[in-house]
Amino acid sequence: MAAAVENGADAVYFGLDVGFNARARATNFTLEELPRLVSDLHRRGVRGYVTLNTLVFQAELADVARVAAAVAAAEVDAVLVQDVGAARLMKVVCPELPLHASTQMTLSSAETMVLARQLGIERVVVPRELSVAEIGQIAAATDLEIEVFVHGALCVAWSGQCLTSESLGGRSANRGQCAQACRLPYELVCDGRPVDLGAQRYLLSPQDLAAHALVPDLIRAGVASLKIEGRLKSPEYVAAITRHYRSAIDAAVAERPAPLDAAAREEMEMVFSRGLSTGWLGGTDHKRLVPATSSAKRGLRVGTVTATRRGRVEVELSGSLQRGDGVAFGGVADDPSGGPGGPQGGRIYEVFAAGESVGGAVAAGRVELAFGRDAVDVNAVAPGQAVWKTDDPRLSARLRETFAGRTPRRRRALDLTVRAVVGEPLAVTARVAGSPGAVTVTADDPLEPARRHALDTAVLGEQFGRLGGTAYRLGSLAAEIVGAPMVPLSVLGKVRHALVAKLDAASTDRAPRAIDVDAGMALAAAVADRPAAAPTTLHLLCRSVEQVEAAVGLGVADLYAEFADIRRYADAVRIARASGARLFTATPRIHKPGETGIFALLERQRPDGILARNAAALDHFHARGVPVVGDFSLNVTNALSAGHFLAAGCRRVTAAYDCDREQLLALAEAVPGGALEVVIHQRMPLFHMEHCVFCAVLSPGTDKTNCGRPCDDHVVHLRDRIGVEHPLTADVGCRNTLYNAVPQTGAEVVARLRAVGVRDLRVEVLAESAAEVATVVSAYRELLAGTLDARTVRTRLGAMNRVGVTTGTLETRRDPLAIV
Repeated sequence: MAAAVENGADAVYFGLDVGFNARARATNFTLEELPRLVSDLHRRGVRGYVTLNTLVFQAELADVARVAAAVAAAEVDAVLVQDVGAARLMKVVCPELPLHASTQMTLSSAETMVLARQLGIERVVVPRELSVAEIGQIAAATDLEIEVFVHGALCVAWSGQCLTSESLGGRSANRGQCAQACRLPYELVCDGRPVDLGAQRYLLSPQDLAAHALVPDLIRAGVASLKIEGRLKSPEYVAAITRHYRSAIDAAVAERPAPLDAAAREEMEMVFSRGLSTGWLGGTDHKRLVPATSSAKRGLRVGTVTATRRGRVEVELSGSLQRGDGVAFGGVADDPSGGPGGPQGGRIYEVFAAGESVGGAVAAGRVELAFGRDAVDVNAVAPGQAVWKTDDPRLSARLRETFAGRTPRRRRALDLTVRAVVGEPLAVTARVAGSPGAVTVTADDPLEPARRHALDTAVLGEQFGRLGGTAYRLGSLAAEIVGAPMVPLSVLGKVRHALVAKLDAASTDRAPRAIDVDAGMALAAAVADRPAAAPTTLHLLCRSVEQVEAAVGLGVADLYAEFADIRRYADAVRIARASGARLFTATPRIHKPGETGIFALLERQRPDGILARNAAALDHFHARGVPVVGDFSLNVTNALSAGHFLAAGCRRVTAAYDCDREQLLALAEAVPGGALEVVIHQRMPLFHMEHCVFCAVLSPGTDKTNCGRPCDDHVVHLRDRIGVEHPLTADVGCRNTLYNAVPQTGAEVVARLRAVGVRDLRVEVLAESAAEVATVVSAYRELLAGTLDARTVRTRLGAMNRVGVTTGTLETRRDPLAIV
């Protein structure tokens, strides 16, 4: 936090150790230190934002109400939220508490931001998948403040829509426990055959975002705030990156250029980098976004290994190295994954040039690097490998100097107005530059005429410029001096100290907020009405017309359809109608600017209803009187979230996939009967991505306009490190979804769900044949009829699939480290 403040941040987001923040592994602050922390930030002219940006389960709502009350009382400037129910709860506890929508809310268009407006949210952090042009369209269409990530890691999946960690390891990204499975190697299997992609193994690992060059464009687009990822990074990283973007913003506002020179870019790469790019902000280029040759921090490439001899490594330099630097030896070309003996690296003990030891930096030519005993296995280093500088102690020390110690280095300019008139007390008014408020200090006694040394502006400037050790510096000084007054230096010093004290007090003096924690607790504890028992409906989601035909042949009367080719919906609707079945069509999970036409195409097919997967779809179809069911992607994990979407027009909502068995049952008990749908069989969608793997590695093109649509012609799987092949698909918007190869069954929880009033259960199929659809439907029908027990359902379905089935997220106890 000190690194951010001293290097120019206007605001800092931070988490609390009570949970509910998206960096569970970070060292977060305590509730007890929160008031002091916020007061210190305000004294420095910096806003403090608390991150409560995870999903919240039913049993946790009361805790969230208590935390919201403490946060509001501490005068936090805003709270970052993901969970719809938590946002509702916070507004009940403290209506004045400003809320920001996390990128985890997946508000990717002005149309989706209707959700933010309904919740009283005033700022939206938009997803990283948007271009500058798309962000400009959004800003022009809404009066909500727009905040944009400009530097840090890029997730390959849409934030708030990634279920990989949850599905494979029981540690939800929507709970701040991402296992970073996107950084692991995958092999591409196309039409049943492995594809040799050479060094491209990290098919889902994007380069890091660095949008320094786009800062002027973002400001012109109407962006209110630029955001840097800082948590789980070193303070040196925070210092360096914050300083560069502070300079870029100031230059853009002043309408002067601020190009990033080579030294500054090298500094950015050194503090942390997986390779830097403008990400989606610069437009779509799937090859540029994911080069796929590495996934770890690389540092700065400084040369190539030419030989090894006498325990040393000979290197042809392309960048600077010197004694004490940390280096790593990568593979060939741009693959830093290591040589035949595994990754090698260490701290340089000595540098030799032309056989002589060199004490300073060497930036060109051929040198030999020596290391401490056993630090590097030289025999595992091979000619041709890249050399990466991973640590520069001198850079780290220089960056630490920007925030070390207690004396403020970044100080706010003060504009002073002095009135010194003989016969009146000295009066000094101070205003922080750019701030509307001011404070005035008046001396005790009237000023007397000077006998020898009359007061002048030079003396005032010298005395009021003595602000060292404070958070201020003298900016401008305007003085009205009448009658040649004499002012003792002790009086000027006393006034100066009083001004600083008043300024500090004014910066932390806020009107107390109205806080009603009891109202929040009552809302959290509200119990839903439980209607009389009703028959259970088994819904089937199909992903092909052939599956729809198979389903109606089996007598399934309640269908959903999700097709990559939107033109096929007409056939599905016709087939369902002819058999007397009801069919709802699914919208895409993501809605970007200009994509409302997809809704019109869906409506034109005249389905019986819509399975809405984002807030824009819900608002669009409900306004037109089309029946709507809210899907899992709305992230409903508590009754307050469910209540919001029900009030917004959903006939029922689908439980989020982040719930384990007990959390799901608690949700079902709290939601009105008949208002909750639960998916009891599916292949869990792991990554849902704007990035297209098909385009990146199976096409010479760079985006959907020139890729040739290999997704239409090939069946693709990604093979993970243990040999499991996960299906990859593209949707109507060319977004990719990687599905878990292993189907998940909730058969063992069905009886308890029905007992607490859940009447709508869903089975989903992906690429199953008509015969396999029949096997799946038959098993769950028999389960509901009581002629087949849950264990037998699991056994029967496991026999059908070569990798078996899992209870996955609905297990009662899971190994949270399984994925890693």
